[in-house]
Amino acid sequence: MNADTRNRILMTAMELFWEKGYNSTSVSDILSRSQVHSGSLYHFFPGKQDVLIGVLEFYRDGIEENLLNPAWEGVDDPIERIFALLAGYRMQLLLTDCTYGCPIGNLALEIHEPDPKVRELLAVNFSNWARAIEGCLEAAGNRLAADIDRRALAEFVLTVMEGAVMQSRTYRDLGHFDRNISVLRSHFDMLVRAGKQTRAH
Repeated sequence: MNADTRNRILMTAMELFWEKGYNSTSVSDILSRSQVHSGSLYHFFPGKQDVLIGVLEFYRDGIEENLLNPAWEGVDDPIERIFALLAGYRMQLLLTDCTYGCPIGNLALEIHEPDPKVRELLAVNFSNWARAIEGCLEAAGNRLAADIDRRALAEFVLTVMEGAVMQSRTYRDLGHFDRNISVLRSHFDMLVRAGKQTRAH
C-alpha cells in the first residue's frame, strides 16, 4: 500500500464525482476505472464518504498549486488576477461544451444534508477561494476605496462565479457566463473610479 495507490483512487474519484456526481458514483465505479483492488481502496478509505473527504482535503490543500498558480502565471495586476481566475472557469466551460461545473459547487448543491465533516470541508474550500480573492483586493491597495468590505466583495465574486457556471451548464450557453462576468467587470470598474475620486479628495 503506497501513496501512489491512494492518489490514484483520489484522482479517479475526483473525475467520477465531476462527471457523474457523488451519489451516482459507486465504489465499484472507482475500482473499475482506477484498476485498484477493493482491499487497497478499503485500506485507505473505509467507505465512499471517506473517499469524498479525501477528495475535499485534496482540493483544500492544493488550491494554490492546482488552481491559483496556473491561473495567475504571468498576471501581476491583482484585479486582473481575479478575472484571470474566472477566465479559467470560462475555458473549462468552453472545452466541455458547457458541461463543466465548479467541483466544490457541484458537491455542495448535490449533497443535501452533508455529514458535519463534509460540510466543514466544503465550507473551508469556499473560504479558501474567497480568501484568495480577498488577498487580491487587499493587494489592490488604494485603487479601491478604503471603506469597501473586501471580504464581502470576495464572497460576492465567488457567488457570481458559481451562479454564472451553473446557468451556463443549465442552458448549455456560454453567454450566461460571459454576461455575468461582464457585469462584475463593470462593477469593478466603478469601484476603481470611486477609488480615484476618493484619492483626488
